[in-house]
Amino acid sequence: MLILIWLVLCLAAASIILLPLVLWRQEIYRQYSGSRLVACPQDQQPAAVTIDLHHALSTAIDGPPDLRLCDCTRWPERANCDRACLSSAAAIEPYPDGKAKAGEKQIYHLPILLAAFVAWCLGAIWHSQYLFRARWMGAVGLTQAQVKQMVWWLSPHLLTAGACLLFAYGVAGILAVRHRRGALQGILMATLLCGALVATSWYSMAKLPHDLLLIEAGYGFLAALTMGAIVGGLFNRLVLPVK
Repeated sequence: MLILIWLVLCLAAASIILLPLVLWRQEIYRQYSGSRLVACPQDQQPAAVTIDLHHALSTAIDGPPDLRLCDCTRWPERANCDRACLSSAAAIEPYPDGKAKAGEKQIYHLPILLAAFVAWCLGAIWHSQYLFRARWMGAVGLTQAQVKQMVWWLSPHLLTAGACLLFAYGVAGILAVRHRRGALQGILMATLLCGALVATSWYSMAKLPHDLLLIEAGYGFLAALTMGAIVGGLFNRLVLPVK
């Protein structure tokens, strides 16, 4: 009985201590969540911006939150602006639910196409005679003549290119939802997506010959990291800036 009373008292004390922090974080969430309509200081054109809520919550533990923008409908064309609209964005109310929000134009196709093309070229080099073609042929059970015929088949190349393209779009979609950009963030999201794909298909992959599994796993992981770095790192570098 004494132990139960002691636990109840400890929980009550912890609640009293943590309650102000919880209320403070709820107030920050209420103030800075959602997208806001501002006038761009550069040309007074309307733009929808989003405050980085995760950064605000993580920096508000022992003081006022550090505010910064994580998205704008005029990015990445104007991603190098001075963020002079931040103060006005923090002072106005967010969009009501169901209205347009920032982030609807976050997926840009040129970095994705480049990432898929680089991954496809990496696969061609990986399976060439200079690297792992001999071991790959032995694992699959094909002869040199059969492989030379397969090189000119269109379907394997289209399937590989399509898989690379879908994966690159998957990484871009995760980055868009998370409001993240940069090569490191792209690599992290690609690693998470690659791990999820491996986890869902591990039963089928485990049945592959050992050498074939190592070769394909090595290529898949390297291609995933490459696509993540390109999609995340070139977010605002493969779009023509607006003058």
